Amino acid sequence: MRYLAIIAAAALVSACGNSDPVYNFNHREAGSSIDEGGFGNPTMHNMMVMTGQRSYAIDLGKRFASEVPSTVTFEFNSSVLDGTARQILRQQAGFMRQFPEVRFRVYGHTDLVGSDAYNRSLGQRRADAVVHHLSSLGISRSRLEAVVSFGETQPLIYTNDRERRNRRTVTEVSGFVQNHPVVMQGKYAEIVLRQYYGGGDGGGEGAAGLGITSP
Repeated sequence: MRYLAIIAAAALVSACGNSDPVYNFNHREAGSSIDEGGFGNPTMHNMMVMTGQRSYAIDLGKRFASEVPSTVTFEFNSSVLDGTARQILRQQAGFMRQFPEVRFRVYGHTDLVGSDAYNRSLGQRRADAVVHHLSSLGISRSRLEAVVSFGETQPLIYTNDRERRNRRTVTEVSGFVQNHPVVMQGKYAEIVLRQYYGGGDGGGEGAAGLGITSP
C-alpha cells in the first residue's frame, strides 16, 4: 500500500508538470480556452451568456436593423452629413430614446479609392460625425461608441472605382448599460419586447398607434 501511494504521488507531480497540449486543454479551469490574455474576459463572456445578455443584445440588434435604417452614406472624400443622413439619424435617435438601457456602436467605412491608412482615418471621422450628431439629438454620449473603423476593408460593392454605397457608417446595438436599474434586474426580454410610441422621430406604428398602454 505504501508503495502504491508513492507511485500515485509521483504520477500526480508528473501530471502537474505535463506539457502535453491535449492533457492541458482537458485539465484547465472552465473558460480558459477563450482567454486571449485580458484579465476577467472568460468570466465576462460566460456571465453574458448565462444571464442571457448576449442573446438578448443580438435579438434587439435585429429589431433595430429591421425597424430603423442603420446605414448612412457620404460624398466622396467627405465626412459631412447630408440631409438624407440627418433624416436617417433622427430615426435612429428616436429608436434609441425608447431604449435608454441600450448601447450602440458606429462603424465607419470607405470605398477602395485611396490608401488604407487615409481611408481608416476617413472611416473614423465618419463614425465620429454620426456619434456627434446623435449626441446633439439628445442621446447620451456614454451610450455611443465610434471606436472602430473598417476603412476600405469591408466594401459592400467590390470595385476599385468610387462607390457611394461603400462610403457609409453602420450603427449597431453593442450591449446594455451596466448600471441601469432595469438591466441590473436582468429584465432583458422586457427591454427587447417593449412597445414604443409611433409618430415621433422613430416612425412607424408603436404603442400609441396600436392602442397599447406603454409600460
